[in-house]
Amino acid sequence: MDSKELIAQTSNEAKEIYIPHMSADPVIFCFEKNVLKVLLVKMNYRQLWLLPGGYIKKDEDLDDAVLRILKDRAGVNAVSYLEQFAVFGKRNRSEAYFEDFDNDSFHKQRFVSIGYYALYNPSKINLAADRFSESCEWIDLSQLPEIEMAMDHKEIIEKALLTLREKIALKPIGINLLPEKFTLSEIQKLYEAILGKALNRGNFYRKIKNLGILIKLDEQRKGGAHKAPHLYSFDEEVYNKALDNGLISW
Repeated sequence: MDSKELIAQTSNEAKEIYIPHMSADPVIFCFEKNVLKVLLVKMNYRQLWLLPGGYIKKDEDLDDAVLRILKDRAGVNAVSYLEQFAVFGKRNRSEAYFEDFDNDSFHKQRFVSIGYYALYNPSKINLAADRFSESCEWIDLSQLPEIEMAMDHKEIIEKALLTLREKIALKPIGINLLPEKFTLSEIQKLYEAILGKALNRGNFYRKIKNLGILIKLDEQRKGGAHKAPHLYSFDEEVYNKALDNGLISW
């Protein structure tokens, strides 16, 4: 059975299971090797990249639906942080992708999508593509302009990144994207990747240390060509309290 036949076969079943005209599209960010990445799936049908989104069951809460969709579409089980950020409902935002299908197909109807953003540590996830997709991969955000994506999913990612940038001082972003132990250079690179600009190293180090959210460990990062830098971890209690007033303005 080819990919189009598989999608067509699921149409009648979908009408019984899912809420019509509503979907969810989670944008999953990770920070790996000092690069900010997003999780995408490549569909067998049309060979285009999409977010690992899906439909909402009639007997499901919305947040529960997103968790199920992530598991079904990409094998993601553990959620570090998950939050709604926008609704996407332009006319023909999804119908055109299924133009080869009959007009009464469930998938070809107009869908309004609820956008979520999520933060993950990629080392904790074993990605697994579903039967509709040929691959599921972490994609460097800098590569997005060169990637052909379906529907309005590139716009959704851009909006999610803007939301991440706006909330960097108010949400537990660093603690969910960095490993348990990290260097000052690594946390600076994370903030630079999200903000899309370079930060002065001396000013950044001073500000981040003055927040009191870091614990300096009696360990160093080994293996580099230069002097081994000290490792740090977050003081979670202080970190969470600091978020109440906003961490800092960069």
